[in-house]
Amino acid sequence: NPRRIPESAVRLSAETDHGSGIVAGRREKTDLGRFNRLGGQFGYFKEDDGAVVKAVGSKDVSLRQWLDNSERVVEALDCLHIFMQIVEIVSLAHSQGFVVQNVRPSCFVMSAFNRVSFIESVSSSDSGEDSCEDELNNQTAEFMGFEMLKSEFLNEPRDDLIEREAFLELKEKIEEQELLMEFLLTLQQRKQEAADNLRRTVAFISSDLQEVAKFQTSISQRQGLHSNNDDGTSSGSRKRIKMSETSNSLEPDLQENAICKSSRLMKNFKKLESAYFLTRRRALKPLAKPLTRNAQMSGDGKGSAADRSSGNSLPPINRLSQSKQGGWINSFIDGLSKYLSYRNLKVKADLKQGDLLNSSNLVCSLGFDRDGEFFATAGVNKKIKVFEYESILNENRDIHYPVVEMSSRSKLSSICWNNYIKGQIASSNFEGVVQIWDVTRNQVYMELKEHERRVWSVDFSWSNPTLVASGSDDGSVKLWNINQAILLLHLVDGTSVGTIKTKANVCCVQFPSDSGNTLAFGSADHRVYYYDLRNPSVPLFTLMGHNKTVSYVKFLDSSTLVSSSTDNTLKLWDLSEATSQVVDSPVQSFTGHMNVKNFVGLSVSDGYIATGSETNEVVVYHKAFPMPALSYKFNTTDPISGDEVDDSDQFISSVCWRVQSSTLVAANSMGNVKLLDMV
Repeated sequence: NPRRIPESAVRLSAETDHGSGIVAGRREKTDLGRFNRLGGQFGYFKEDDGAVVKAVGSKDVSLRQWLDNSERVVEALDCLHIFMQIVEIVSLAHSQGFVVQNVRPSCFVMSAFNRVSFIESVSSSDSGEDSCEDELNNQTAEFMGFEMLKSEFLNEPRDDLIEREAFLELKEKIEEQELLMEFLLTLQQRKQEAADNLRRTVAFISSDLQEVAKFQTSISQRQGLHSNNDDGTSSGSRKRIKMSETSNSLEPDLQENAICKSSRLMKNFKKLESAYFLTRRRALKPLAKPLTRNAQMSGDGKGSAADRSSGNSLPPINRLSQSKQGGWINSFIDGLSKYLSYRNLKVKADLKQGDLLNSSNLVCSLGFDRDGEFFATAGVNKKIKVFEYESILNENRDIHYPVVEMSSRSKLSSICWNNYIKGQIASSNFEGVVQIWDVTRNQVYMELKEHERRVWSVDFSWSNPTLVASGSDDGSVKLWNINQAILLLHLVDGTSVGTIKTKANVCCVQFPSDSGNTLAFGSADHRVYYYDLRNPSVPLFTLMGHNKTVSYVKFLDSSTLVSSSTDNTLKLWDLSEATSQVVDSPVQSFTGHMNVKNFVGLSVSDGYIATGSETNEVVVYHKAFPMPALSYKFNTTDPISGDEVDDSDQFISSVCWRVQSSTLVAANSMGNVKLLDMV
């Protein structure tokens, strides 16, 4: 049977003329089978003690396999050449003082050019009482090997063998040169492709520079036109003088701001560069036909391969219209401007509560009412506390008291204000109950009890204020109509008007701002589902990109949403570009915060995305770029000294933007609540 070549075997080769297989020096109890494994098909390797060995090539076969191959062509000269190499190997081993244990066909391997190597064990003579006998045997074997090499049988065709050897050497060199040629051609091709891509990239950058220059010229011309119009009036002169004085007084601030922006620009240059090319490629992609309910789908629901593929390089510039070349610039400039508009997050107010030392103070949810006048907190203390925003800013008190405090019988996981009915809050709790609260009456007037396990999230529809959605650990999303409770004005148990069943826990639900017919929710199966509620049997879109639980989903606009996961990322999705039911390529992935096990909050406003971090930081992104724009670290106040100390065990547990504002409220796992402003 053919024998498999051991991976750890090494050669003792007969290529003495080339120095490829000579084992230098003398070893005690040498065993080539015990050599360290040597990888690679080509080249020679030197052991620590100086021995030169050659690794077994991947194309080598044993002599046994070669002999058993019935399809091989038998040539006398080839066979004689192989036999002569075997004799040389054995003679070489004997001349170095080694005893060859086994001389069988399976003990030898052959290269593609019939180079023979020995791969079995050899050993040297032991010192001791048998050393003289071993030495005598070794000398006898060496003499016999020498006689064999000098025999007429091997020397008569010597010239033919030398010619054969020369032919094989030439063939090997030709193959090596061909291999080198193939490598160099491949290298040249790849470098040429890289150079072509670089030329296209430079061409696009030059084109964009021209567009920006035209825009600047247009602005300068309009500015000059306004200046000429002002020259005819004295009031205009006074305005210009006043403007000049104002600009001079603001010049240091402007310079400082410009330096700060430049510093942040250079610090994040690589990421901004990536975002630039990403935006560029998106602008250059042909507009795909939006997916309809009757669209043709492939078996995996992802459309055709051609639809899913996207190039890694920019297309030739001559394929673009002039309007398309410059159309994307405004969105990129807007994103860059907003990214660099603010330098840091500043504390506007600290919410000081009397029960901060309570161990069950984790705030699970925050929310502003529709007008930004009040904000509410809810968490494991089983309380909904409503605070007046302006009073928190203006009153310098040791303790801030809520204007309304409502108690629940279970720990609260989520709250949401009704955007139409002022003073109405929906909450979800750990017992699986959704409650509707009347803040003005300080009471609950509706309980929705169909969930079988903890409810993680609740949301009011923007376009239908009587429609509520909830998501639970029982793997269901339920829809509720609270119109009945509003009319009766007393506590009732509601009945769901719709249910979407899934196979995994539902962690978050969210309505878009312009429709009551669609809903998105995140799941523990790492996916985001987007449903048309008029056909709840199958999701309209399934968003795949996270590799851990999706904890939050928020809509930036009617077709753009951001998802948060415990895989340390946020992802941006544009449903208007979806061409299949399965969307596996997010527009953007945001990294820079830490989130691997906790709910840390998510909120969006005017393109800004706020999230918490398990480093006890609030992190703000802008949708245009994947890296943080701002961050603020919560420090824990020592109850004895009053000093702030860094507490790595705490994390941000919830965040919420104030309506149409640069202000947000954030809370951490200790119950600390801060009002932060972007400045």
